[in-house]
Amino acid sequence: MTDPMHTPYGQGLPATPATTSEERTWAVLGHLAAIVAAVISAGWLSFVGPLVIWALYKDRSAFVRQAAAGSFNFNLAVWAAIVVGWVLFFTVILIPVAIIVWGVAIVAALVFHVRAAMAANRGELYRYPWGITVLR
Repeated sequence: MTDPMHTPYGQGLPATPATTSEERTWAVLGHLAAIVAAVISAGWLSFVGPLVIWALYKDRSAFVRQAAAGSFNFNLAVWAAIVVGWVLFFTVILIPVAIIVWGVAIVAALVFHVRAAMAANRGELYRYPWGITVLR
């Protein structure tokens, strides 16, 4: 199998042949939990869902662990962009830039999480375009 760290982002990588339906379901939840948590918490806790799934499956399934870790790492980058947007917003003069940063972060989060969930449903690993690597 190709190393997911050296593959262009967005390219679905085949999962191991032993990937079960349950693993695919949990991997999909690892990606979509970020969107659900973001909606519930107005964006501030979007990393919690993937972190919980990673903690539960880190020793049980490499496929779920990698999916949840990718989602978590990507969410840290989105969260950082939201914080940068708030800093720009409080400078008052850069409010239009803050709105653009927020818009890009929110649209990117939605698009990439949905694409990742679709790849996980097919049993493929998904590499997010950027992230702050904390979990593996």
